[in-house]
Amino acid sequence: MERKICEECGGKIIKKKVDHYYLEEFIGNFPAEVCQKCGEVVFDEDVSRTMTRIVKEKGLWGLSAKTKIGKVGSSLDVKINKKISTFLNLKKGEEVTIYPESKNKIVISI
Repeated sequence: MERKICEECGGKIIKKKVDHYYLEEFIGNFPAEVCQKCGEVVFDEDVSRTMTRIVKEKGLWGLSAKTKIGKVGSSLDVKINKKISTFLNLKKGEEVTIYPESKNKIVISI
């Protein structure tokens, strides 16, 4: 069923190709339904499967990982697994900036 009206804002839906990025990596340009008013983008199921396949082929799928807080002397540390460190091209001794974004989120900038 073709959508003509956006369920979010009532705006008109148009079909157009949209650039898609995953973890700031360009995945491709894909057909989508886009609301002209609020900008909501909806991909159909086949396009979503194609995008997921490309993300997996690029090795970007599943980069999140659980880890535990450790302790070194009087400081706490966080281990970064190999898959994430390879993706970010991190090296031992490299300087990063760490800061709290909220009570529940830490940001590490390279």
